[in-house]
Amino acid sequence: MRVASIGECMIEIAVKPGGDAQLASGGDTLNTAVYLARQGVAVDYVTALGDDPYSDEMLARWQAEGVGTGLVPRLPGRVPGLYMIRTDDRGERTFHYWRDRAPAREVFELPGAADLAGTLAGYGLLYFSGITLSLYSDAGRDAFHAALSAAKARGARIAFDGNYRPRGWPDKARAQAVFARFLALATHALPTFDDEQALFGDADPQATIARLRGYGVGEIVVKCGGEGCHIATAEGVTTVPVPRVVTPVDTTAAGDSFNAGYLAGRFAGLDPAAAALRGHRLAAVVIGHRGAVVPRDAMPDFAGGPSA
Repeated sequence: MRVASIGECMIEIAVKPGGDAQLASGGDTLNTAVYLARQGVAVDYVTALGDDPYSDEMLARWQAEGVGTGLVPRLPGRVPGLYMIRTDDRGERTFHYWRDRAPAREVFELPGAADLAGTLAGYGLLYFSGITLSLYSDAGRDAFHAALSAAKARGARIAFDGNYRPRGWPDKARAQAVFARFLALATHALPTFDDEQALFGDADPQATIARLRGYGVGEIVVKCGGEGCHIATAEGVTTVPVPRVVTPVDTTAAGDSFNAGYLAGRFAGLDPAAAALRGHRLAAVVIGHRGAVVPRDAMPDFAGGPSA
């Protein structure tokens, strides 16, 4: 199964509690792509970049991680978006963005967009998020929706993580309508409950599951942080607690890494509960480090069996 992960990677400036800053790059669907690649999943990243040195460095890092970059056009004279993270002493983050002219916003409106849509139809799974959807214009979302529809018609799985960020959606009703439209295509939904509650007002994870089932999503995993997750399939609903509660150093990419662990587990033949345990293990490691992508030698060893 080859995966296309679709979205945006930005220049990241992380400001630590003491005031020191560190330059890196990151983005939710890029984080998931990296963690999938580290688990042996064949994955390509779909975005657009500029022709600047920061874009060069991003591509080099992705390639070093084993993430395919053949679907990343370069726009002359442009640069990626930028965001700053401030992390408090509890590991919680606030974000500030400069991304209005980021090349990734136009990937489905560029001259090669029709060819891109045809290429995506050949993948086994397409993965994206609510942040992905917030990037595009109405025309871009229409083109993206058509590409997903064509891929699903050819048997592809469609995985969506809501990852709702209010700053990207000034009109909440608009966000609700866009999410609902794309959820109707999804075969897998991997939302975080706090995001769903903020956007849709869900009373509890069970309400989120009921709503997502109403869109026709067949496999649902509602992430609830330290409380674990709730999985809904045709066989019923299962709660999978975290193996151990971890005090976070930095919660960046907690959900992104869980998604990668879960999907990689499912690709490896694990049942949903075992795949969720794999996701929990990976997320626990990630939140114990600063930054979105942990050192390779910190990765869990998943070679020990279904629950590893």
